[in-house]
Parts: sequence; C-alpha cells; structure tokens
Amino acid sequence: MSGTLYNFNAGPSILPKEVFEQASAAILNFQDTGLSILEYGHRTPAFEAVMEEARQLIKELMQLDADHEVLFLHGGATTQFMQVPVNLLPDDGLASYTETGTWANKAIKEAKLYGHVEIAGSSRDTNFTSIPKQLTVSPTAAYLHITTNETIAGTQWHQLPYDCGVPLVADMSSDVLSRVLDFNKFDLIYAGAQKNIGAAGVNLVVINKNILNKTGRKIPTILDYQNHIKEGSMLNTPPVFAVYVCMLTLRWLKAQGGVAGIEMINDQKASLLYDTLDAIPLFNKPIAKEDRSKMNVVFTMNDPALEKEFLDLCKQENMIGVKGHRSVGGFRVSLYNAMPLSGVEAITQLIKTFATKKG
Repeated sequence: MSGTLYNFNAGPSILPKEVFEQASAAILNFQDTGLSILEYGHRTPAFEAVMEEARQLIKELMQLDADHEVLFLHGGATTQFMQVPVNLLPDDGLASYTETGTWANKAIKEAKLYGHVEIAGSSRDTNFTSIPKQLTVSPTAAYLHITTNETIAGTQWHQLPYDCGVPLVADMSSDVLSRVLDFNKFDLIYAGAQKNIGAAGVNLVVINKNILNKTGRKIPTILDYQNHIKEGSMLNTPPVFAVYVCMLTLRWLKAQGGVAGIEMINDQKASLLYDTLDAIPLFNKPIAKEDRSKMNVVFTMNDPALEKEFLDLCKQENMIGVKGHRSVGGFRVSLYNAMPLSGVEAITQLIKTFATKKG
C-alpha cells in the first residue's frame, strides 16, 4: 500500500495541509486567546478582522470593481438556487437558464417557484456529455444562469457567455478561483466553499449591487442580499469556523500566485490525466473533448466487469474517492486547487499499471 493518501473526492474535498494545521491549532487556541475558534464571538474585533480579510482576499483574487460586493452566507449552492430568483426574478418575470446536468436542473426547479423559466440552451440530447454551443436568451429575461462546472457530468464551460445581453449569474461551486475569468462580467456568482476555497457550511456570494431591488417583491429579511451587504455578512451569526477556514485557504491561494498561478498547475494536472486516459483503450471518455472539466475527470471502462477490481486497487493504493457518482457510475477523479501534481502523477501511474496488467 502506498504511504501517501490522496483524496480525489468531489466534495467535501481536499484542502491544503497547512490550512488543516492552522485550523486545527485555532480549534484549541484561537490567536493566543485561550478560546477555541469554535466558541469565539463573531462580534469580536478578532473575528471581524477574519471576515474582512476573507472578503478583501476575494476582491483581490477576483480583481473585483467597486460595484461588486462579497458575502459569506450560510448554506451551500442549494440555498442559492432559491435565493437568486427570490432577489432577482419578479413574480411574472422571466429568467433564462442553461440545462447542463444535475446541478443546473436543480437550480431550474427552484427558479420555477418564483417566475417563468426559459431554457436558453440544453445538452440533454447528449445526455449532458457536452456544453450547449448556441444560446437563445430573451432580452426581457431578468438574468441568464449557468453552472460553470458540472461535478457529476464532468463538463465545464470554457467559452463563457459574457455578452448574453442580460445580467449573468453563475453557480461556480466546483471551479471557483480555479482559473482566470473576467469576474466583473458576472452580476452574481455563488459557490459552496467545500471544493476549492474552504470547508462545508459557508457559501460565497459575489454580487453586483446594481442588479438588486428590482423585483417589486417583499423579501424575507434573511433572504435579502441587500441586508447581508449592509451588515457585512453578519446579519445573523455567521459560520465562524467555516469562514476562518476560507480565509486560510484564500491566503494559501494568494501565496500560490493567485488565480493565474493555480490555473497553470490545474492545467498541468488535467492534461496529464486526460492524456493518460486518451492513450489507453481500456478506458472510455464519454465527455466531448472541448467541454471536459478540469476539475472533475469522469470516465468509465469498456469492460464494466473490471470496474470493481480497479476501485479495489485504488483503495489499496490510498487513492480515495475515485468511484463515480451513484447516478452515473464509472469513475470520477476530482482535481481541485489543493490537489498536488504528485497526486495526479500517482493515479496516472496506477492507471497505466492496471491497463498493462489487463493487456
């Protein structure tokens, strides 16, 4: 058995070792206060500084303009499936959504509770193994919603619809801060933290404040983005520990050279794994090549009878989380920011060894 354990889980997923060490120390003694971060008051100057640093790091890493606000809120992307239309979609209004897989479909379902939804583009006809290339967006739509990376399907938007003509909203839960984008061209970004930027329990929301207060709807206090902006993400008690882990992870990301620096490493990892799989006939790569995710590499075997044997070998060699999502089967290797190149080198070597034995 390999001595090093590699965590390829799709989420909650791998975080940098130094973040685990720093967060662990803070659980016992936060900033030499004698108190744990788990019991530390969110209204104290020390934690207010943590929240502010996390917000400023997002602004710096995304190079946001003055119109964009940064929030750290309870709940994951699932909460935002509802909170986005509550804040942006009038009762008789129209929202435009792209249909690219499981997570996009969940967002569509929630939006339909608050207004009309049009499908601007769909990849259902390819069983969600591709990204739609042509979009039809009504100019009267309140916004266009995309899911930038589908963790289950293994697809990712590489050509972003920046010029769609309406406010652009994106669920970036599984690829946020993994690559350079023009983040200012998005009017709302949301992302559960537990894949690239922190621990489960907190959700990042980046929002252009100019798109708010246009629905004519009375919004419950806790759901209104404007209230969260006004209170600096402390309208209610924030998830203190999860925000702290986000801050540590964002510090780490900045030290890697920021988004541009981590993108270079992510490109190396994805290229190595895809090139390896492409060279081995034993494995089937169902995703359209131009739409392959650099975060979640999805593949199957041409001989399903060998799948269990391969998974057993992965487990034996401390390759954790390689089994595909229960709805699609096969395999999924997640290559989030904190996954080192050495982990990808290890699993590609294992893939080659297995393929050679099976000849």
